[in-house]
Amino acid sequence: MPPEIQLGAHTIRSHGTRVARIHLHDWLILLLLVVIEVILNIIEPFHRFVGEGMMTDLKYPLKGNTIPFWAVPIFGILLPFAIIIIYYFIRKDVYDLHAAILGLLFSVLLTGVLTDAIKDAVGRPRPDFFWRCFPDGKGVFDRVTGDVMCTGLKSVIKEGHKSFPSGHTSWSFAGLGFLSLYLAGKIRAFDRKGHVAKLCITFLPLLVAALVGVSRVDDYWHHWQDVFAGGLLGFTVACFCYLQFFPPPYDIDGWGPHSYFQMLAESQNGTQTSSNTTNYLTATPTELGNIYSQSRPSMVTSQVNARDSSQILDEMERGRR
Repeated sequence: MPPEIQLGAHTIRSHGTRVARIHLHDWLILLLLVVIEVILNIIEPFHRFVGEGMMTDLKYPLKGNTIPFWAVPIFGILLPFAIIIIYYFIRKDVYDLHAAILGLLFSVLLTGVLTDAIKDAVGRPRPDFFWRCFPDGKGVFDRVTGDVMCTGLKSVIKEGHKSFPSGHTSWSFAGLGFLSLYLAGKIRAFDRKGHVAKLCITFLPLLVAALVGVSRVDDYWHHWQDVFAGGLLGFTVACFCYLQFFPPPYDIDGWGPHSYFQMLAESQNGTQTSSNTTNYLTATPTELGNIYSQSRPSMVTSQVNARDSSQILDEMERGRR
């Protein structure tokens, strides 16, 4: 567990408003990402040319989702969020809570925007595109261009053009990848002591994300390239977002967020400054006293010398008389 070097508990009640105010613009950007994500899901994706000869690899069965869409936020957002909340009640550190939640949401939303933007731009057909396009199994193609002339539901066909990259996989690796890095920092998985159990805990979220990706290939909703690209995209974004708020997990201070150590440095600098000011004000009278005591003997000596000279002159005058 992290060393206890904190200067008291930093709870939501005592420091929450201050921390949130510093990152107010980041929360506004998150809202903007949500709006962009909604727009990307509404617009029509690019309809790539699909000829009759290209249908050979697109005739896989049209199946349901082993892991439904609504379950992805549970794996990618709610599960990491619950672990972050549990750690907050143990540590009572609002800096860690805020950095972790903000980093997690940025990781998932940035990945979602990138994934859907690429989906709409590429327009790659899914492995089950034939049955989406022709539910009755009778293919219809343009006599001039040879392109497909789909007869199925428009919404089903629209989803059929969103194969690359896999959204389930990218979202899972974004959220669970962030959780993996978060756990690695908290349990100090790279402390050079060789505890393999820590690595098992670190890789467990990545295993869950990988199984989500495998399910997408098994359900014939994605090609393996889609899943590979989605996993790489999600984990890459997770690494960037994590390092934006936390040191690397292998760092000696990898257990805490950047904002926590900045707060400690500011607190220590403020304490040292006030201490130096107090010492200066206290030392000034002493220094004046030392100067006075050092100058006093010379003043006394000069006074004694003046008295001796006057006595000698008086005696000389008396002798003349």
